[in-house]
Amino acid sequence: MGALRDLLAAARRCVAVASPLRVVAVPVTLGVFAVAALLGVLAVPAMAQDEAPTPPPQNWSFTGIFGGLDVAAAQRGFQVYSEVCATCHSMTLLHYRDLEGIGLTDGQIKAVAAAVTVPLGLDDQGNPKTGPGLPSSQFRSPFANELAARATLNGALPPDLSLIVNARVDGANYVYAILTGFQDAPPAFKMMGGMNYNEYFPGHQIAMPQPLHDAQVTFADSSPNRIENEAHDVVTFLYWAANPEAIQRKQIGVRVVLFLIFMTGVTYAVKRKVWADVH
Repeated sequence: MGALRDLLAAARRCVAVASPLRVVAVPVTLGVFAVAALLGVLAVPAMAQDEAPTPPPQNWSFTGIFGGLDVAAAQRGFQVYSEVCATCHSMTLLHYRDLEGIGLTDGQIKAVAAAVTVPLGLDDQGNPKTGPGLPSSQFRSPFANELAARATLNGALPPDLSLIVNARVDGANYVYAILTGFQDAPPAFKMMGGMNYNEYFPGHQIAMPQPLHDAQVTFADSSPNRIENEAHDVVTFLYWAANPEAIQRKQIGVRVVLFLIFMTGVTYAVKRKVWADVH
């Protein structure tokens, strides 16, 4: 009702301005404002139902001026992506050789690439050929193209995850919230067919079923593998994928600032020495 009063007050102000100008469409203006106000008031409950809560902030190694990449977490996150997310989601902007950025050795990268089958161009007859991946290969995509993905997933198109953390507001916290926000829908909430309830997804209905479960991935370093741990690790990996040089940029920035502080001190000391005998 407060919104309705505000709109009616605005309409009266418009009438007051229009009257000296002999505008004859004042009743129409009032009618438009009244309808808009009514629609706005009626839309409030629907908007409130569709609004998702703000994702709670998590403790990330890469945040802050001195933040750095948790390499072990990023490696575990790559394992989660490979065993779970890669079933539906591509990462077309990454090549296997890029995994050097999360600490994998050349031998490990070759083994990871060779474990998947990727397109290898055309044979002598012009037919597409496939084979084991190489370090220079793009990450394997789960579907040949968008049409194949939609046909397999009942019309849904899983987004590419290469830049997903940068493509969403409050990216890391949002992606983590989506991965951990699946739950049963409230009794009064009407779900559409084939959709899943997610507390943090706009509208709360998402085509993706819950991807992570407790102990779904067994980590080589025996790290905890509850849903929250798996989600935290894979988001760390996705942050690195979208910002592979962010940590180096931070380190360079800190060094530059420290250098400038040092040079400021040296310059001041030289100035004091040069002008010490000048009265």
